[in-house]
Parts: sequence; structure tokens; C-alpha cells
Amino acid sequence: METLNKYKACLLGGAIGDALGYAVEFERESSIFSKYGKNGITEYKLKNGMALFSDDTQMTLFTANGLLSAYYNKNSYTDSIHTSYKEWYITQSLKQNNNNYHSWIMKVPQLWVRRAPGMTCISAITSRQKGSVRNPINDSKGCGGVMRVAPVGLFFKNTERISQTDMLAAEISAITHGHELGYIPSATLAHIINLISHNEKITLKDAVLDSISHAEKLFKSCKHIGYFSKLMHKAVKLSEKKYNDLESVHELGEGWVAEETLAIAVYCALKYENDFEKAVVTSVNHNGDSDSTGAVTGNIIGAYLGMDSIPRKFLDNLEIRDVISEIAEDLYNYDIDEHQNETRKKYIL
Repeated sequence: METLNKYKACLLGGAIGDALGYAVEFERESSIFSKYGKNGITEYKLKNGMALFSDDTQMTLFTANGLLSAYYNKNSYTDSIHTSYKEWYITQSLKQNNNNYHSWIMKVPQLWVRRAPGMTCISAITSRQKGSVRNPINDSKGCGGVMRVAPVGLFFKNTERISQTDMLAAEISAITHGHELGYIPSATLAHIINLISHNEKITLKDAVLDSISHAEKLFKSCKHIGYFSKLMHKAVKLSEKKYNDLESVHELGEGWVAEETLAIAVYCALKYENDFEKAVVTSVNHNGDSDSTGAVTGNIIGAYLGMDSIPRKFLDNLEIRDVISEIAEDLYNYDIDEHQNETRKKYIL
């Protein structure tokens, strides 16, 4: 399968899971199943004919923009992404103050909308500090870090340097989320995405197990790494059982915190590793943070199965689908000679 196919499916899959889950993010299971039937929500809830995604996909796109801007301008990745997040915040304040922006996606009018932005992200970005793994600015382990780092796994194509990929994903999350469990899941997700998008031979389970093993080594001095590893292995084991999906999700949490978001996503992707729709639908129909668990599941299963696995009904009506595809292409083409000049025009400052 062409790698570009996986890049597109990863970002579009994340937006699809996000949009499906965004409609029920704050609803309890009793309400979801009463309103949508025994299988829960399985189709988009359209608004003005469009499937709307949340801040999860917004921040994912700004992460990708920051990565590419850093590459073309030879800047620090974390500094560039921090600047991109500050611009994302401007879109949430809805106060356009100039046209000289770092991120070209600031020109996309559909991104100038508030979609329940995370308060931890807002407070961290407006604090005039840039958090890091060594110098955290808070003790948050909310899922606002892990839900936005899939582009990091796509961007770095050399899987032999995967520990650097993992650590950058952790640092990007630590900009806003300072708890160990706020950034360790981000490193783990980037690891999974990196392996399955650049290695045709690896199974999803092997990629997940390898990500856990690397996290244990990379963060061996962290006091919460044992708990994280145990939860992730639990997700793997549950995916191999014939338990009821809702009961299994309850075993893993609700997804409001990062380690639970990733564990639920890993469970759903592994349980239905050959069925994009089933994986994503399972990931959003529960009491918890449905848009984030949907987004991360969509990132993983999309990168693993590719575009052909995504039902047409999920691509139709998805807002700014063309922009998401374009950014996926940019992530794929940035180091390919025949595309460099065309791509760099958007990102060079």
C-alpha cells in the first residue's frame, strides 16, 4: 500500500472519529443508545449539511503545520509548534488581529470556530510559558496532549530513530500537559503511528507492544510508567477476549485523561483491526470523551488500513476534507525533491 494512502487515512480517520464522537461527547450511554438505537451513533449528525469536528482535529492540523514550518525554516520543532498553538488560540478567541501568521491554515475560515476547546490547552498557551518534560507548567494529564500528536508519527519516516520521534511527541504534549501521564501516551501513540505507516510487514498488535516496550525504556525513571504499561497491556488483552465492548471500555476508563484515551483507542483498533467503521463506532459510544477516543482510534486504524477501508459515508460531508488531505500530502512530500518547492511555499516564513 502506498504510504501516502496511509498518511491521508490517518488524518482523515482522526477527523472522522472526532466528528462522530463530537456529537455525543457530553452524553451518557443511556442517552446515546436511547437516541440512536442499540448500536449507538453510527452516522454523522450533520449541521448545515456538514459533519463538524472538535478542537482535537483543529489542534492536530496546527501540529502538522508547526512541524512543516519548523522543517522549512530550520527552527526548533517545539518552538514552531508552540507558535502554531498560539495561533490556534487566536482562532478560538475569534479575534483576527493581523494577516501575518505563522500557519497558512489560519487562512481557512472553517477553522475560526470554537469547538469546545480544552481549558488546560487554553490556560497553558496563554500563560506566556512553554511547558516541557523537564519543566512542566502544570500537573494535567488530560487528553488534550495525546489527541493532537498523530502527525509526529507520520512526519519522521526513519523508524530506526523512533525514540527521537517518541520524545518529540512527548515534548509537544508537555507544552500544555505537564503530568507524566499527560505526555507518555503521546510518545506511545506517535510510536504506533510511525511503525504502522512506514512498515508494511508489522502487525498492529506488534506495533502496540513495541510502543509499550519503548515507553518503558524511554520513561523508566517516571513513577507512573508501571501503571501506564499495565493499563496498555490490559487493553491488548481485552481486545483478544469476547467480552462485551462497553464492559471492556469501562474497564479502561472514560478517556478524559490521556492514558485512558489511548487505552480505549488501542482496544478498539485491535479488536476490529480489519474494520475501520466498527473500530471507530465502538470508540465513541460510551460515557466518556467520545471525540478524543474517536479521534485517536481513527488515527490508528486509518494509518493501519488505509483509505480503502474508510466507508464513503464518512468522507462525504466531512468539513474541510480537502484541507486535511492536503496537509497529509505535505507531511508525505516535504522531503521528496519534486514536491519540495511547491510544498515549501506554504510554510516558509
